[in-house]
Amino acid sequence: MFDLISYQKFRDTPSVRFFDITIANSNARDLVFHEGPAVSPNNSDDGHWQFYMHPNQEDNLLALSGGRTFYLVNFSWDYPFHIVRLEANGEILRIPPGTFHRSVSDPSGSLVLNQAVRTATATVESEFRVYNSGDIPRLLRVTSQSAPPPRMHGFDRVQLRVA
Repeated sequence: MFDLISYQKFRDTPSVRFFDITIANSNARDLVFHEGPAVSPNNSDDGHWQFYMHPNQEDNLLALSGGRTFYLVNFSWDYPFHIVRLEANGEILRIPPGTFHRSVSDPSGSLVLNQAVRTATATVESEFRVYNSGDIPRLLRVTSQSAPPPRMHGFDRVQLRVA
């Protein structure tokens, strides 16, 4: 299952706070900037949601600015579909290997630091494939409107609006 990890504030000075955001065993850093209301990965040309899935990488994601909403699907979990909200200066989202995931940034964009843990066999080709839910019936079913609703996490700080 995914985790939401708190981190330790270790010092305050006037107008400055210091935090230890270390992820044990992290051996890779990705800085992911979304300009405006970006979706990653984008939908397919025929409108299906697309996902990343890292077979050899654990993601540990911290929003540095803005906010981002993550859609997570993992068929080994008791409840396979979760939506997790990350806010700047909030918790770190740990996504285990084998989890389908995609994200949507706030209208003003977001900046996220990933302190990944990669195995020795991880490559850009193996870890950053895009999976089209239209080609994976089980993934399409669990994320469809007719499926049970996803479990929501971290939305207590966000006001949801109906258009």
